[in-house]
Amino acid sequence: MSNIREITLQQLKPSAFIRDQVAELQRTVGDHTAINALSGGVDSSAVTLLAHRALGKQLKTYFIDHGLMRDGEPQRVVKLFRDLGVPVILIDGRKAFYGALKGKTDPEQKRQAITDAFYKDVFGKLVRASKARFLLQGTIYTDVEETVAGIKRQHNILAQLGIDTRKAYGYTVLEPLIQLRKPAVRRVARALGLPASVFARPPFPGPALAARVIGAITPERVE
Repeated sequence: MSNIREITLQQLKPSAFIRDQVAELQRTVGDHTAINALSGGVDSSAVTLLAHRALGKQLKTYFIDHGLMRDGEPQRVVKLFRDLGVPVILIDGRKAFYGALKGKTDPEQKRQAITDAFYKDVFGKLVRASKARFLLQGTIYTDVEETVAGIKRQHNILAQLGIDTRKAYGYTVLEPLIQLRKPAVRRVARALGLPASVFARPPFPGPALAARVIGAITPERVE
């Protein structure tokens, strides 16, 4: 954690933060392609608008339907962002995720299975097909803090655990919000123009209903 400097809610100046992150994304990505993982939560939604503002057509935004979300969620999120001018591609990844979760009942095993299915299988294929060098995701300061402290393994924590994403997955992960906690992210999301239905929505776990279903995960039990 020592190499990540938190920007507190009191320190945050949303407009300046957005300007700085847009410039940093443009500098880092250069002329290359970046892929963005949109989940519909406030963190990934803020990253999506930040990256869209910074990169425009160099950004490919995907929503992965892993079959573990709230009813109708993928379609609602995709429509919202398309209405905001962000082209989103909806990917049906249910087969890959249910396959990875088959027979697993331990919560940490489920989290690891979802991490592997997301980064190696589903998103790995998209990255290879697009030849993108960068993956954007909505990791925040609390995700890192909880994982490093051993409180709860967050599925999106990679580099902070010593995982070289370039070597493991073939791309570099970019995390524009990693200095912020949730209240600060909400303020940035609002400043970006996201509606209250997004910037004020309650958190939903990354592993989604896999973290809510006790025991084995099947489509029937999730339903």
